[in-house]
Amino acid sequence: MRIRRRDSELWMHHRLLPQELRERVRRYDQYKWLETKGVDEESLVQSLPKDLRRDIKRHLCLNLVRRVPLFANSDEMLLDAICERLKPSLYTENTFVLLEGDPVDEMLFIIRGRLESITTDGGRSGFFNRGILKENDFCGEELLTWALDPKSGSNLPPSTRTVKALTEVEAFALEADELKFITTQFSRLHSRQVQHTFRFYSQQWRTWAACYVQAAWRRYSRRKSRELRQNEEEEEDDDDDLGDKDDEEELTRDPQSSSFGATILASRFAANALRGVRRFRSLKSGKASAKLQKPHEPDFTQ
Repeated sequence: MRIRRRDSELWMHHRLLPQELRERVRRYDQYKWLETKGVDEESLVQSLPKDLRRDIKRHLCLNLVRRVPLFANSDEMLLDAICERLKPSLYTENTFVLLEGDPVDEMLFIIRGRLESITTDGGRSGFFNRGILKENDFCGEELLTWALDPKSGSNLPPSTRTVKALTEVEAFALEADELKFITTQFSRLHSRQVQHTFRFYSQQWRTWAACYVQAAWRRYSRRKSRELRQNEEEEEDDDDDLGDKDDEEELTRDPQSSSFGATILASRFAANALRGVRRFRSLKSGKASAKLQKPHEPDFTQ
């Protein structure tokens, strides 16, 4: 560790890294040392025979993978395939795991720590959603949608959220090529049960569901407001009709007040016309409300 730290300091000094970046490198090295004691586990395991490598990965990862709701009820063969391809990942505090709009190259399953997940729906004005990811949650679910789609090309899907580590995070990563292989080899991942679990724990689907409920509530509130306004206007119209009849009777009795009565009738006509315009605009705005974009759904029916 001392030799590694010395080499790291010499390299940062040679590259003239700013102090803030140097502190982040030191913090990551210290965290990795505490977790691994300086041993490169991945290289060590990969150098072993296949059967021994599989048993070791199963011992290290199986119980952790089973804690992830997406794979909780998977069969043993699928779990072995996932364990064999998982890679440990460490993130220090305030590290960005994903950035909204960037390609998603791995799916992350959180073992320990807390992350902040934020989306602005592609930079849409006034839209902001924030969630917290913790132990047993996952992120990068866009990659699962991409992997389950047989027509998906080689271009990786863009991230719909920005994910940032709030604390030190320990996780397992499943890279894009490995996930694609697993989804093509195991039909178990195409079941309806996995689909429902995926939707329930996916931050993207949770955000869409919350926005859908909010939009439905706003439509209901607008409809109730229109109905209440229409009832009030109908009552005012009834009162105006009674007033018009009284004015007509007054005009027949007193022709000298005809100009004043005409002014009253004209003002009431204008008020009724204005109410009609407002009613038309409210109906038009309710119809023109933008429909929420539903997340692309992977094909689970293959």
